[in-house]
Amino acid sequence: MFTPLIGELAALTAALIWAVASSIYASLGKQVSPLALNLSKGLVAITLVGLTLAGRGTWPDVPGWAIALLLLSGGIGIGLGDTAFFTSLNCLGARRGLLLESLAPPMAALIALIALQEYLPLAAWLGIMLTVGGVAWVVVERTPSTPQFQARPRRGILFGFLAALSQASGAVLSRAALSGSEIDPLWSTFLRLVGALVVLVILVAVRQQQGEVVALGRSRRLALTVAVTAFFGTYLAIWLQQVALKFTAAGIAQALGATSPLFVIPIAVWMGDRVSPRALLGMVVALGGVWLLLAAR
Repeated sequence: MFTPLIGELAALTAALIWAVASSIYASLGKQVSPLALNLSKGLVAITLVGLTLAGRGTWPDVPGWAIALLLLSGGIGIGLGDTAFFTSLNCLGARRGLLLESLAPPMAALIALIALQEYLPLAAWLGIMLTVGGVAWVVVERTPSTPQFQARPRRGILFGFLAALSQASGAVLSRAALSGSEIDPLWSTFLRLVGALVVLVILVAVRQQQGEVVALGRSRRLALTVAVTAFFGTYLAIWLQQVALKFTAAGIAQALGATSPLFVIPIAVWMGDRVSPRALLGMVVALGGVWLLLAAR
């Protein structure tokens, strides 16, 4: 039997995984183009999901409209959204890129309200605002080792906004399919990855970046790094995100999933780094928002 908070717990676990994965992807972005990186991690993830599903041996009875929504969700949210996010990371760095990604939760809640009539209680809206505000307060803090912008700020901001919009739209499309059908979250993950790979293969062909994907595969070190990161940051994280969208509202799932930067703070403390009072205050505010989101259920 599922716990009543399985969706919320899945979203928070996905955020923890994505916190680590984002830092690795930001580092990989210095060596691999966003398109090649996104396609490579997608290939690894869909292989892992396919192997997992192979043990089940049966295709679920899913209506065609749900399949279409999930394919479209993957094309927009992962194919376009993750590519735009990686581009933003390359231009702004991980901290600024994650700040712009925090726009996704309120976008998802508003789109779900309009498209799905998914009404949230006032406490949930307040929780979303506090969570996003606390995360933004932590991420936007300037540090001596982090410049305000790494390079090409306008390009980074544009792609960061597009990433947030794409991911919010993809989440709502997934929510519509998952809440309106009996499809399993793992199958929805597979369909989303299929949709994403179709879009990415087309983009790679148009941009003529096939050589970068092949070169990445030939580098044992890069290929291993992408494979391990894709296992956690794509295979597990997207699966958990689909579980979250299956069992809770799109805006709540996105807000809890956006808490990735908060998990960096205890890791930094454990490693002996100093954490500023501002970061701790932002963490407390965001955790207050998380508590409201859990209490609203």
